[in-house]
Amino acid sequence: MIEWFQKGGPIMWPILICSITALSIILERLYNLREHRIIPSAMLNRIETLLRERKIPEATTICKKYPSSMTRILLAAILNHDLEKYEIKEIIEDAGRHEVPAIERYLVWLGIVASIAPMLGLLGTVTGILRVFQVLAFSGSGNPQALAGGISEALITTIVGLGVGIPALAFYHFFSSKADGLVIEMEKTSLKMLNILKRE
Repeated sequence: MIEWFQKGGPIMWPILICSITALSIILERLYNLREHRIIPSAMLNRIETLLRERKIPEATTICKKYPSSMTRILLAAILNHDLEKYEIKEIIEDAGRHEVPAIERYLVWLGIVASIAPMLGLLGTVTGILRVFQVLAFSGSGNPQALAGGISEALITTIVGLGVGIPALAFYHFFSSKADGLVIEMEKTSLKMLNILKRE
């Protein structure tokens, strides 16, 4: 791998930065986008039971004690339970808008890496081929080692750029789909709790 890095030329450095960035985001999202961290079902069941029993202070305490995207939205609704239903719904929607960026955090950067890593690989290919032509121009085909170096640079950067870009793109779509699903589930849960809160 080190030999590949050396043969790939200077373009390998930005590709390396892209790979580290992508890996960091993927690991962070795999940990933080787990459903029980966003929508903790055990806590929601307890909150639902308390709301049905009209134990508002206890439900508020649980929301504060176990913070998550879902419980923060519910807390905003519960704290304003005396308002009209349509007003609480607006509060829920506003709280949800504040939580969505946290769910989609870093996905833009992962998408950027997925786009530019192959482009950097292509740039390395161009510079590698340029080196080959420069060798041919100055020494003809009499310097096979220099020719091989240019060809290696051209091929390696393309391979590594695609090797970074393809997984980054796959995880970008995976996390985007998962985030969309979580947002939809949060909306459903919020409306369900709102109906319980307002006895409908």
